[in-house]
Amino acid sequence: MNLYVSNLGFDVTDQALQTLFTPFGEVSSAKIIMDRATGRSRGFGFVEMSKDDEARQAISGLDGTMVSGRQVKVVEARPKESSGNNRRF
Repeated sequence: MNLYVSNLGFDVTDQALQTLFTPFGEVSSAKIIMDRATGRSRGFGFVEMSKDDEARQAISGLDGTMVSGRQVKVVEARPKESSGNNRRF
């Protein structure tokens, strides 16, 4: 299951995000989204967990907790929507 994690401190790294979720189960990947122009964190990221039940436990255990001085939001990620720019001529 893919999880969306928002309101992260700008100092949180991919490794720190993975470490945060590891107590709940196997983390397949953890990625902080970076601003292309500045190279700084955008304050959110995604965590992929291999087992849905472990991901749900992580949501229950981490949503609303304080991480690096900020109250994080953890939810199941929604599929990426098309931007509508994929027209074929």
